[in-house]
Amino acid sequence: MTVIAFASDHAGWRLKEELVALARERGYETLDLGVNSDDSVDYPDMAEALAKLMAAGRAQIGVLICGTGIGISIAANRHRHIRAALCHDVTTARYARLHNDANVLALGARTTGPEVAKDCLLTFLDTPFEGGRHARRVTKLSGAEGG
Repeated sequence: MTVIAFASDHAGWRLKEELVALARERGYETLDLGVNSDDSVDYPDMAEALAKLMAAGRAQIGVLICGTGIGISIAANRHRHIRAALCHDVTTARYARLHNDANVLALGARTTGPEVAKDCLLTFLDTPFEGGRHARRVTKLSGAEGG
């Protein structure tokens, strides 16, 4: 079974709660790494926690949320095993999976409404990696073959 890990900073925790509930409704096992309040927390710390968990094999998919999604996606992509895609709509969520084999969906709680975020999550989860010519590029992202 696919396990999805969720993490957010203080700006994204309310949206995170909604997405965790949606994933559970759809039958996914979820891990909620926090946060669960408006108390300020640094988004790089949340991205780091999710990256460590995924490196250990405890989750196959990650969802990260901060105010805009920009900072948390930058922090996550510092890890070679993470391919975090900041998505704003179902088209970007679909192509993140189809062409980039993204394993982390990044969202901005202040820039993406909850219904669009839910649609992004479901599209991200339902879209398989296309492979083919894209596989070579994804391999380079992970640092193999001169990447």
